[in-house]
Formats: sequence, structure tokens, C-alpha cells
Amino acid sequence: MSFFGKVDKSTTGSVVKKVAKLQLLAPSKTPGKSDIPPTRGRHTPHRRFLIRNVAGSIGLEQWFIGALVGAGQCKEHGSSRPRRPQPEGVKHLQSFQSRDIGLHSTFITRRQQHTSACAAVSEGQIGKDRLLALVDHYDLQPDPYADEVQMYQLAPGPNLTVSDKSEDVEWPPQEYQWPADGESQEILKQLEEVLKDRYYDSEAVFQLYRSLPSPRVPYLSAKMRHRLLRNLGTVLRKDERSMMRYLSVIDDMKLNAISLTREEWNTATSFVASYMDKPTTVEVEASLKMFKEMEHIAGVEANSATFNILFDAATKAGKFHLAEMIYQEMKSRGLPYNRFHHVSLIYFHGLRGDGDSVRSAYKSLIDAGEIVDTVVMNCVIASLIRAKEPQAAMHVYERMKRLHVENSAEPPPRDARKRREMDRSLVKLAERGRFDPQLLEQYKKTSIIAPDIRTYRLLINHLAIHGGQLHMTTRMLDDMSLFNVPIHGSIFLALFNGFATHGGELYSHWTDKRLESVWSAFIKAHHDERNEDVYIGKWTVIWALRAFAKCAGIERTQEVWEEIHSKWSGDSEELDFAKKVMTSLTDSNYSGPG
Repeated sequence: MSFFGKVDKSTTGSVVKKVAKLQLLAPSKTPGKSDIPPTRGRHTPHRRFLIRNVAGSIGLEQWFIGALVGAGQCKEHGSSRPRRPQPEGVKHLQSFQSRDIGLHSTFITRRQQHTSACAAVSEGQIGKDRLLALVDHYDLQPDPYADEVQMYQLAPGPNLTVSDKSEDVEWPPQEYQWPADGESQEILKQLEEVLKDRYYDSEAVFQLYRSLPSPRVPYLSAKMRHRLLRNLGTVLRKDERSMMRYLSVIDDMKLNAISLTREEWNTATSFVASYMDKPTTVEVEASLKMFKEMEHIAGVEANSATFNILFDAATKAGKFHLAEMIYQEMKSRGLPYNRFHHVSLIYFHGLRGDGDSVRSAYKSLIDAGEIVDTVVMNCVIASLIRAKEPQAAMHVYERMKRLHVENSAEPPPRDARKRREMDRSLVKLAERGRFDPQLLEQYKKTSIIAPDIRTYRLLINHLAIHGGQLHMTTRMLDDMSLFNVPIHGSIFLALFNGFATHGGELYSHWTDKRLESVWSAFIKAHHDERNEDVYIGKWTVIWALRAFAKCAGIERTQEVWEEIHSKWSGDSEELDFAKKVMTSLTDSNYSGPG
């Protein structure tokens, strides 16, 4: 698949509503239909100042230390351990209005419990005389009224028995459900029917849920609540809208003191941490708040998945010291590492620019008995590129390609849900294989290691944009055709970016003729209904306009803009933004970035 003809081979936008997550963590009312703002809403300057003030007044490392303060050196009385046996969930959850007070009282109560317990242990070990000697007594005389006091003690009160019935210990009980009227019963029937399909459209499910009378969630049975959250949490791509849907239901459950499972807490934390492509300090801080609430208020102890979510968010936000602290806390708790954590560790070292540690982390993954597949190899390639070792990344790609040809294996699944299910299956297979080395070897033989669209996106982005290597970019496109990897819109985006960056210069291979070839291929792929991932988007349009302005001149750029305008069905905001870019190119006689 070549868009260029013959080549001489010798030669997401502004931060979206940072306050959304933190506002949902402490709302003043149950959100209604109008409470979920449009995707491109703006928060007020006052709230923007509050977010900056909170994020700047205390370091994220201190946030994490604060979240672990109750789980300090005393493992027996640590706050990560519930004060009484509980099922996985929240017992008597506090509403958002009283969260700060609840958290403060929790700390005081647990500090008192810890002090009392430790004092009791010390008394048994040190002895009464030494304990008394810790305080000066100054020849105190016995109290002459001590016996008299004993004469006037009150009679014993009534004997009380603490109930051990589940409905007395926990309220509301897990299976508690409000009775519904005729209209609500009809909605509940529809909701129950659509929730049988885990992958039913989440927006339709959410709107059906919102049509219930307030406070909504008590009308659902426990089974329906968990299915609802599972549906809303199963999305192909986390974004602001999907996060708001999920946290809205979580908010309803908290306000009605209904418990959450550990998996539901983890999903909420994941939404808060990764609803943006690149998390910032605000997202990391919000995820730490969710983690703190999970352990200290709800009494639900974090597991490996929780720490992996926090580690991944801190790594992507560039908070490497915080990520190391999270890693050490996971290690101190004795939580096992699985495939997801090893892959995150590889990426962590790549962001730090440490190629040797990337290789070491990859070796640790293999030594731990995890199964290597395309996802792992793509992470290694991305990490080596970020560590300024693109040549090493190319070597990994060549070995990947060779192994795929030798094994004649089928290509990795293209469907995102199937890829996710495969990842989870590999985790379970690795756990089973640790007890049977022969079985593990059989599992490894069935794993798929082959280049996919993610592999070529990584390599073409680097070769076209940063390296300016047109002949190598063409080779990647030919390989995509060879291995039947479908074209993706991000490939065209990288190519247009490459022409805008390296075109329009003397002796450059990024010529206007080759740009016209790429543009024709893009329009053709856009009209092909089989290419769902090729569409006219804001950034594709902008880089295409910049590329034509740099390589072909402003007149040809205006013709391309008119063609785009006739085909583009984007929203008005994106269209206005593209018009402003076109106007700036015309006014400034654009000659490329930099």
C-alpha cells in the first residue's frame, strides 16, 4: 500500500473541565439530567482557582502519604484493614456533605484504637511498676473517700444483647429495594432487559436509568445495580462523557448509603484517572482522593488493580517520584504483580528515558511467567522510542515480523473488546501456568506476536514526524498491506503532519505530488464504508491544510478547504476552529511549523 508512487530509497485540545471529577466527588445534590454538562462546557474562574490552589498547596506525594497514614507501621491496627468483618462494599457510607467530618472522625477513632491497643501490649510486656515510674507521683496519699465511693455505686443496668442479624448490622441491606409504582415498574423491566447485554449502548442505558424518579438507585435490585455499573464501565474509550455517566450513578449510590464492590471502586478510580489521553496533576490528585475515600471511609482495601491504576496515572502525568512511592507501597503490602503492572513498569521506564531499565522490566515480565504477545511488544517499542532509542525499536519490530512469518499465526484481533478479553485471558492463563511449567509453555505457543495497527502507528509517527524518513515510512505502509493491517485515520494524520513539517524545501522527498497521492488515498478510504476508522476530523483537516500550504501554495490549499467543507459533517465548534486556521494560513502565508 503506497501513497507516494516511486521513492528514491538512496536518499484532545484544551483541558476539559478539570473540575468535573472533583465536583462529582463532593456534590451538593443528586445530579439530574441537566447536571451532566455538555462536553465542551467551561468551569467558572472561581472553581478553576480552587483546583489550582488545592493542587499547588500540597504535593501529590503528600496526598499519597496522607492516604496511607492509617496503614503505617502497625499492620495489626492499620486503617487499610476494616474495623469489623464486612463484605466487599461500603457499610453506612457517608454522604458527600459530611465527608470531611467523617474522614476526620475516622482518623481520630483509629488513632485512639491504635494507641489503646499498643498500650495494652506494652503493659503486658513491660510490667506495672515500670509503667507507673514513667510519671512522677510526688508522694500522693491514698484517697480517704475511696471506700465511701464504693458504697454509693449504682446498681447494674439492664443486660443488653447486640443483634447479629444482617439487617441490624448493615442498613440498607444488600438486597433492599424500594417498591415501585406502575410507571417505574415498566422502566425497571426495560432496564433489566437491556442490561442482559453487557455491551448494550451505554448512553441509552443511562438515559433509561435517569428516567426513574429520584433518588433512582434504591428502586434497583442489587443485581441490577451491579449490572448497570458494569455496563457503564465497559466502554471502548474512556472520555469525559462516559466518566460523568459512571460517577453520576456512583454519586446516587453514595447518597443513598448503598455499598460498592472493590471492582466498582477501581472502575471509578480508573475513569477519574484516565478519561483524558494524557492525565495531568488534577487527574492524578482526583484518583488519589478516590483511593483515600475507598480505604478510609468505605473500608474497602485496595488490591493490585487499584495500585496499577494509580501507578499508570502517575506515570503518564510525569509524576515519577509519586509512581515510585505507589510501587513501593504495593510491594510493602505484599500484593502480587500481574501482566498489567509489568507492562506499566516498562512504559514507566520509557517515559523516564531509561532504555536499559525498559529491557530489564521486560526481562522481569518473562521471568515472572507472564505471556508475551503483541500488546507487550508494542509497549516495548513505544518505550524504546521515548527513551531515544528508535533503532532498537526498529530491531524489535523486525524480530516481531520475522516471528509472525515463521509461526504463520493469525493476526491479533482488531475488535477492541476482543483485545481486552484476550488481555484478561492471558492474565488468568499465566496464573494457572505458574503451577505447571509445561502448561505455561503450551500457553506461550498459542500467544499472538504480530504487528498490528498500534505497531505501525508508533513507527510511522516517529519516522514521518520526528525523523522525516519518507522511504522508511513507505516501507511501513507496504508492510501494512503485506500483513493485511487495515488503514487507520491516525496514519493519514501522521503523514499530513510529516508533509507540513518536512515539505516545501529544496531537495525534500516530501513533495506536492506525493502529497496529492496521499490526499487522494485519504478521500478514497473515507468513502469506503469498510474503513470505520478513517473519517474527516478536526486535526486531520488542520494538518492537511498546513501540509498543502507548505508544499503546494495557498491557492491549492483553498481548493482543498472547499472540498473538505463540502464533505465534512463535524460540529459547528470544530468547523469554526478549522476556519480560523484556514484564515491564519491565508493571512500569514504559512510555511510550516517552526
